[in-house]
Amino acid sequence: MHQVPLYINGEFTQSSSEQWIDVVNPANQEVLAKVPCATEQEVKAAIDSAQEAFKTWRNVPVPERARIMMKYAALLKEHQEEIATIICHELGKTFEDAKGDVWRGIEVVEQAANAPAMMMGETVENVARNIDTYSYTQPLGVCAGITPFNFPAMIPLWMFPMAIVCGNTFVLKPSEQDPLTPMRLVELFEEAGAPKGVLQVVHGTKDQVDQILEAPEIKAVSFVGSCNVGHYIYSKGTQHKKRVQACVGAKNHMVIMPDAPKAQTVNNLVGASVGAGGQRCMGISVAVFVGSSKEWVEDIKKGFEGVRPGLWNDPEAAYGPQTTPQAKQRILSLIQSGKDQGATCLVDGSDYTVEGYEAGNWVGPTLFTDVTEEMEIYKEEIFGPVLSCVFVDTLDEAIALINRNPYGNGTSLFTASGAAARKFQQQIEVGQVGINIPIPVPLPFFSFTGWKNSFYGDQHTYGKQGVRFYTETKTVTSRWFDDEVVTGPNMSINLR
Repeated sequence: MHQVPLYINGEFTQSSSEQWIDVVNPANQEVLAKVPCATEQEVKAAIDSAQEAFKTWRNVPVPERARIMMKYAALLKEHQEEIATIICHELGKTFEDAKGDVWRGIEVVEQAANAPAMMMGETVENVARNIDTYSYTQPLGVCAGITPFNFPAMIPLWMFPMAIVCGNTFVLKPSEQDPLTPMRLVELFEEAGAPKGVLQVVHGTKDQVDQILEAPEIKAVSFVGSCNVGHYIYSKGTQHKKRVQACVGAKNHMVIMPDAPKAQTVNNLVGASVGAGGQRCMGISVAVFVGSSKEWVEDIKKGFEGVRPGLWNDPEAAYGPQTTPQAKQRILSLIQSGKDQGATCLVDGSDYTVEGYEAGNWVGPTLFTDVTEEMEIYKEEIFGPVLSCVFVDTLDEAIALINRNPYGNGTSLFTASGAAARKFQQQIEVGQVGINIPIPVPLPFFSFTGWKNSFYGDQHTYGKQGVRFYTETKTVTSRWFDDEVVTGPNMSINLR
């Protein structure tokens, strides 16, 4: 049985832990490896190594740090399909979906290579007579990242490349459910020329996270995951005087206007709601039909009936299994609650199985209509291939519905009207808005900007805000004397 190593001080080492967690293929329950819950001493060693490496890494010229990221991006592209295959086995994603997971991470690494431009300071000459003021952008120190299961390549790559290129060192605690992917990322980072100690990897669960949150050496923590865990990390991290950015829950709505292009809208909605098995924080879980567009529900139903989950190498599969039996059971419980609370289940994926892989965590596409705001399937983030349909009469009602929702991660509007689009994007209280784009995840030269209960913190991930999160600004005000003499009781010093 393969035992997943730690990565401390530039060495892949076996943990001495007595606590190990199975890494399981969700399509058949095969145990692929065992991952350790790092001991207290091992986590401390990782933090100490990162702190020691920071002393020299912070002084490496920014262009040199950027060139490592250029090499790293090239290696990731070269090994994209290999990494995707690892994702497929330990998470169950379809191959194309897994390749996309890797590619969106590569894009952030490419942006990290632009660090010299993003870290430039500011200057003003003669803020007063013969006095100049200028600012530097400097690294914080040791940073940490706690990443989720659903994007085991992309989300670690949101974090450590940007932090490290800014001159910090980094401790990564990846998800214990699929650690094989981030460990391969680390191997390639080492191959790209990353110096010993700038990146550390420890594994585990709450105990290891608590040690990271409590360590005074760690200055900033990045997190992506559930609301409850994110709230805990934000509260405890800030209590221990750390910067925290926590991307958490979502309930994303897609608004369909009657003038929208029908075929494209239907196809986009089906893909955005069941893609990745619904296990993504920017997926669509509520469709809001305005006016006569509600007549399109029958087309949505046909679309749902035409897609299915399957194995990663099945070219006809729309998505893979849910990550764990517990996740599957939670989704099934929410589907049942929708039926019990009066919603109409037009397509029911509760009993779906894949022949020969009956032990897999399969949930078929599930479609509800007649959903109200009081129902659990509307209020809860299901994180599964379940879509709730809501009907309103006007765009104003749709905007009010979305703005009442406590989450503000992503939303989209499908329409042919520029006036409707402008009104929607201006009035909607959501951080990431798509116009005729169902999943508006920004490219890395922008930032990932969830609002309301979808984000805890002040500076968002990647883009310019990501650089600000991982750096501190130092402002210098200076004056140089010309042909002046400073005198004191017992001295005379020419400063020229």
